[in-house]
Amino acid sequence: MDSSLESSSLFNILKIKIMENKIEYLSLYDYLGKPAGMELGGEVARAAHEAKIPTQKRQISNPKYTGQVHLYPKDFLDFYFEKPEENHTLGDRQDYDNDLPF
Repeated sequence: MDSSLESSSLFNILKIKIMENKIEYLSLYDYLGKPAGMELGGEVARAAHEAKIPTQKRQISNPKYTGQVHLYPKDFLDFYFEKPEENHTLGDRQDYDNDLPF
């Protein structure tokens, strides 16, 4: 993840949603369904800071953790955790010679 996010359309979408108060903020736990850990949490926080993505904080208290957690716009988290789709071409197939009928 690099600071090119600011020039992306996602950044513009987030700015519009911020102005319209239509942003859904989630913690990494809420988004991932499990604790993210310090390392991943730090990476996401740095990426959001570098891209000037607005964040919020929420105080939580449970048997495992008491303190503040960062909240990020759901659209940012979708973009951050998006897995690039694999694009295969015919040249990527190693067995295509065996598929020929002649």
